[in-house]
This record gives sequence, C-alpha cells and structure tokens, in this order.
Amino acid sequence: MTMFKKKRIVIFTATLILIPILIYFMLDPTGSTERIMVPVRKGEFVISVVTTGELEAKNSIKIMGPAGLRSARIWQVKLDDIIPEGTVVQKNEYIAKLDNSELSEKISTSSNDYEISSSEYTQTRLDTALTLRAARDEIVNLEFAYQKQTLIVEQSQFEPPATIQQNKIELEKAKRELNQAGENYKLKFQKAVAQMQAAFSKLSTDKSRFEFLKALLQQFLIKAPESGMLIYHKNWDGQKINKGSMINTWNPIVATLPDLSVMVSKTFVNEVDIRKIKLGQSVDIGLDAFPDKHLNGKVTSVSNVGEQIPNSDAKVFEVTVEIDGSDETLRPAMTTSNNILAEVLEDALYIPLESVHSQGDTLTYVFKSSGLSFKKVQVALGQSNENEITILDGLQEGDLVYLSTPADDNGPIVLLNTDNIKIGLND
Repeated sequence: MTMFKKKRIVIFTATLILIPILIYFMLDPTGSTERIMVPVRKGEFVISVVTTGELEAKNSIKIMGPAGLRSARIWQVKLDDIIPEGTVVQKNEYIAKLDNSELSEKISTSSNDYEISSSEYTQTRLDTALTLRAARDEIVNLEFAYQKQTLIVEQSQFEPPATIQQNKIELEKAKRELNQAGENYKLKFQKAVAQMQAAFSKLSTDKSRFEFLKALLQQFLIKAPESGMLIYHKNWDGQKINKGSMINTWNPIVATLPDLSVMVSKTFVNEVDIRKIKLGQSVDIGLDAFPDKHLNGKVTSVSNVGEQIPNSDAKVFEVTVEIDGSDETLRPAMTTSNNILAEVLEDALYIPLESVHSQGDTLTYVFKSSGLSFKKVQVALGQSNENEITILDGLQEGDLVYLSTPADDNGPIVLLNTDNIKIGLND
C-alpha cells in the first residue's frame, strides 16, 4: 500500500469519526434544548396582543325591576322566577316574577291607615258641620234678642228714667253678645277649615300611598318591554342574576334584550401591554364555539382606569372591540380570542424570547454560536410580541443563537460598545 493511499484512509476514517461528533454538538440526541440553535431573522415583525374576551351586544334594552322600591322602603327583593336565558320573547310577554310578601304586608298596613284616615276625615267633617251650625243658630237667637231689646227701649220712652236706663243697658248687652258671637263664629270657622285641611291631607297621603303600593305590586310581574332574546344581567361581581337572586333598589336590572345586529367583545388587557393598545387598531377575532370562523373588528374603547384581578396583585384594563358587520351565529357570552394588531415593524431583526438572558436590570445577552463553541454577546432589545423580540444591536441576520443556556456556561460577556447601553460585567 502506498503512502498516498494510507493518508486517504486516515483522512476518511477521521471524517467518519468527526461527523457524528459535529452532529452531536449541533443536534442533541437526548432532546434537550441546550444545543438547539436558531438563526437571527430579518423581516416584517408583527406586534400583537392576544386576549380572551366575551361577546355582548353593543346596544341593548334593560329589563328593569320595579322603579318605586326605594319609595316603598324596600331595599331588596328576591327573584322568585325567571324564564330561561336565551328565550326569544315578544313584547309584553312574561319574563319574571318577584317575591311580593314584604310589599303585601305594606299594602295591608297602608290599607288600614287609609281606612282610619277616611273615617277620621268623615268624623271631622261631621263635627265641624255641627259646631258651625250651633254657632250660626246662636247668632240667629242673639239677633232676635237684640231686636226684642231694641223694641223695649223704643216703647219705654215714657217710663221712669231709671227704667229707660235699665232697658238701654240691656240693649247694649244684647248688642255686645251678638257681636261676640259673630267674632267667635269666624274663629270657629277658621278652626274648622284647618281641621278639615289636616284631615283631608292625611286622607290624601294615605290614599296616595295605598294606590302607589297597589300599582307597585303590578310591577312585580315583569314583562318584556320589546321583542328580543333574553340575556341575564350580571351583578358587580360577575354573577348572573337568576332565580333566587336578590334585586337591589339601587340597581334593579333583571335582564337585557340585546340588539344582535352589532356585537362587541369585552376583553381585559394587563397593565404591561395596555400601552400598546390604541383606538382604531385592527383585531382578528376567533370564536371558541366555531374554531374555523374568524371575524374582523377594531378597538373602539380603552379604559383609563385599571381593575384589580381577584386574589391577585395584577391589574387589567377593559378594552372594547367592535365586530365588523353582523353574523347570525354570534350570541352573547360566547368566548372570543382577540388578536389585537398593535404595530408592524419593517426589516426588523428578531429572535425567540427564550434566547434572551439577563444579568441585573440592565444587561441582556444571548449565547451566540462561534464555530464548535459559543460566546455570550450583549444585545440591545426592542419591542416584543408573545413569542419573539426585536434586536436593535449586537447581532446580524443569519447569526445562530442558542435557545437555552449551555451546560458549560462560564465565559465572560462580550459587551457592546455603545453609549445607550449600560456596560456590565459577568460575575
């Protein structure tokens, strides 16, 4: 065998040994991600916010409980019965019934009060009539007495002076009694008017309350104000009002009749992403009930005030997405997936979020492939979406970066030499 042939055999044998080793380092046969690398890509970078929402009608008619509960001093009332949610009803059809036991007691009490005041009014009217009649009779009698005494004085002009004087005194006395009776009658009349007014006022108040409570009782049977599909109302805690629920006087909404021609998706965005959401942004909407159906919409409302998630420190902001057009398959309370298109960057460099690591609050780096090894390279980060993040500096298109930290990570970080990035050192 010649020397040349021996060299070819050695090279071929070495190649057969090295190739599996290289493949091992490039693709870990154990399935671990520590040696999986991805290239730095360049192109269109879509920044979107994905949230879960719930469909509801943009406009709806509220079906209210009795409007006069507060005036009746009833602060809450139980919902005894309500038809199933989703029922299509016609105008004036039966919707629900409220427990009227407390109101019935108040009606009974009010009825008794009305009867008593009616009786008192009648008694007052009779008493004042008798009193004034007696006063008028007294005035008439005193007028007769005065006229009689006047005749006596006229006929006694030839009597002794003492007798004439006595008759004149009696005449003056009769006149004074007549005048006094007239003044008394005026006072009695004014008193009678006041008594009648008080009795009538009490009668009117009791009658009005009795009639009001009776009319209120009719409202405890709730009917549809218009035709439509019945949707249960939700309380402040998100619980739907149903049979057995309590209707409060400050918010007596029982259900709604939504206008299904215009639907919206109510969703909540966390405080980290809310800055990305703007009015008018396009939204791709999916339906859990119809996985193959996709709708278009736009952001029409962004809340300025955050809400606390129960049992959590996280805060969210309500966002309303209006759906374009109408669709007969859409129903209130359907769950939606809302992909809100926040921004599109052209010619952006980007890598998976898993490839980015941090040290402290300011230093971010990646593990960049360098031949058969790697090096830690500091990078400047830009905007991100759910899966990827843009690179402003530190990498180029086509560079290979590791998805996770290699097992033999003990080298220094290659720092960027830029003014806008704070320089840090590896531990």
